[in-house]
Amino acid sequence: MSDINIRIEGRAGRITLTRPQALNALTYDMALAIEAAVDGWRDDDAVALVILDAAGDKAFCAGGDIAALYDSGMAGDFDYARRFWADEYRLNAKLAEYPKPVVSLMQGFTMGGGVGLGCHASHRILGESSRISMPECGIGLVPDVGGSLLLARAPGRMGEYLGLTAARLEAGDAIAAGFADHFVPQAQWSALVQELCRTGDVAAVMQASETAPEGPLSAQAKQIDHLFGGGTVQDILTTLEADDSPLATGAHKAVSRNSPLAMACTLEMLARLRAADATIRDALDQEYRVTWRAIEDGDFLEGIRAAIIDKDRNPVWKHRIDTLPAQAVADMLAPLGDNALTF
Repeated sequence: MSDINIRIEGRAGRITLTRPQALNALTYDMALAIEAAVDGWRDDDAVALVILDAAGDKAFCAGGDIAALYDSGMAGDFDYARRFWADEYRLNAKLAEYPKPVVSLMQGFTMGGGVGLGCHASHRILGESSRISMPECGIGLVPDVGGSLLLARAPGRMGEYLGLTAARLEAGDAIAAGFADHFVPQAQWSALVQELCRTGDVAAVMQASETAPEGPLSAQAKQIDHLFGGGTVQDILTTLEADDSPLATGAHKAVSRNSPLAMACTLEMLARLRAADATIRDALDQEYRVTWRAIEDGDFLEGIRAAIIDKDRNPVWKHRIDTLPAQAVADMLAPLGDNALTF
């Protein structure tokens, strides 16, 4: 497959995304190929660890190939998106629960579906160019691919801030927020990969790891906790409106333009995951309830139209923040019964 290079090198199973022209966006076929590879290597004694990386300088993976989901959805085929998400989420769970070390090297943009690939690995490496974000609320979806669990586990109200604003994390902030583990200067990545392939020993990651430069959000953690401590999107928006700091102003702009339904679902998801001390499967099950419905009854198709298709950046959401009924959130997060995600 031209979009992905899967092979064994020395002691390592290697998976390299090779769509740099598309910022290594994850297609359905790529997801299935990755799953087949990790399934095959699980009990292969020749493979000591798995390495996930990507071609190009701009992105590890800038998300899923959402244009295909839009096209099928607009044609009235909602099953394609639901099938894609179900298979992608099962892959996310396999990576999070994999019995062998998984090393991900995430340069440039890692967004959405890229978080699902790289940020559930056991050894997550960032460099100088790394920027991680969960931008789903801007397209009428919720942080998914297990990203809701990472947000729920982030310190304080950082998860609410990242989920509702799609703010991008530099390496230091991403490590502090729990999206990654190690900072390794990118000039050393090639030598590190060679060592991992030669030895099959992840101790090489620790040996190469350095202290990450402190990101700008770490110093603003207390302010973020205050600004995003409200129980509803309206509460948060009201707090943001009363604060004229640059952080609050930027956050207010983001929250004001994103899908009210998606943001409200995100807040409820994070609260549930935190309260339950949840697992990756709990998070994915909850995410799938929303994405299953979002393609037909939510804001997803309109969000994609405005951001990707027509690019007018003027989505007409189903609800306004100040009139969003609580029942709409409850309906999106209700159990799916026979349609529930299985593992």
